[in-house]
Amino acid sequence: MAAITTGLGSRLVSTDTQAKAFQELPVISLARLASTDPKERKALAAEAAINSGFFYISDHGVPQSVIDGIFEQAKEFFALPAEKKMQMDMHNSPAFKGYQPLKGENVDPANRGDVHEAWDMGDDSQVMREGKKNGNQWPSKTDLPEFQPKLQRAWDEIMALGKRLFPLFALALDLPEDYFADKLKSPGSTMRILHYPPQFGPMDSKEIGIGAHSDYECFTLLLQHGDVQALQVLNGAGEWVEAPPKPGTFVLNIGDQLQLLSNSIFKSTIHRAINRSGVERMSSPFFFGLDYDAVLEVLPSCVTEERPALYEPIKAGEYVEKRLAETYV
Repeated sequence: MAAITTGLGSRLVSTDTQAKAFQELPVISLARLASTDPKERKALAAEAAINSGFFYISDHGVPQSVIDGIFEQAKEFFALPAEKKMQMDMHNSPAFKGYQPLKGENVDPANRGDVHEAWDMGDDSQVMREGKKNGNQWPSKTDLPEFQPKLQRAWDEIMALGKRLFPLFALALDLPEDYFADKLKSPGSTMRILHYPPQFGPMDSKEIGIGAHSDYECFTLLLQHGDVQALQVLNGAGEWVEAPPKPGTFVLNIGDQLQLLSNSIFKSTIHRAINRSGVERMSSPFFFGLDYDAVLEVLPSCVTEERPALYEPIKAGEYVEKRLAETYV
């Protein structure tokens, strides 16, 4: 076993690099999301609060054409010459938006850098703490004329889906469905496109696609392109479980902000990616956070004499910025 450092403390994980077989992550249909029956929505919320913290969602309403557009543009973007991509170096942005080269990120401090490249975007109108702008860095329209409109359309569609999901998590915590509404006026969220080259030769557990980590925001919606298996999720027994792509679905996982708010009733699940498929892999996660000035404070309903508050209050923006600064080398 080895210790993985997260923003909410250290956790013990297995050092075995081979995924161990066990049942697939569940698939939850969102067909009941628009139901006018509170009991139906409550039942769906109960499913979303399952112990794994990781599951697929189907019937999500995001058009397949929009999803296809993400990966069409991602393929063209990552094929650009390195010097053009580095003109968008995310270190030029106070909000870490833009391009990150291979091994420019290291989510597990015990590793030597994550074997992927990425481009990150946020809401252009979003203002972070201390008046800092999100600072999106778009590729030239001469190079990629459809990149910005297609990625912006995807942002709008997936953001709308995420906002429809927050009432489920409120219900699962026995809160009013609109509990998060006033904390989502200008949510501190990020969408990224990721390219994982194939890795060959002997396995080096210190250099993998992305090291073992938890996500920093409330929850993540992940799109996986094609049929390349790389994502692995840590279960309660310390085993790595494969989460292969499933057509027509997102993978949803709980992040740190919900773990903090719920006093660890919701678990921010450890996961990683290892691309030993022999071909490139692309994915696109969307990280849903609360407004940067929203205070992350353990909910009173999640505190008892036997279970005191485990975390100190912190603003959402401060927490995410701290984690990002620790991640990017």
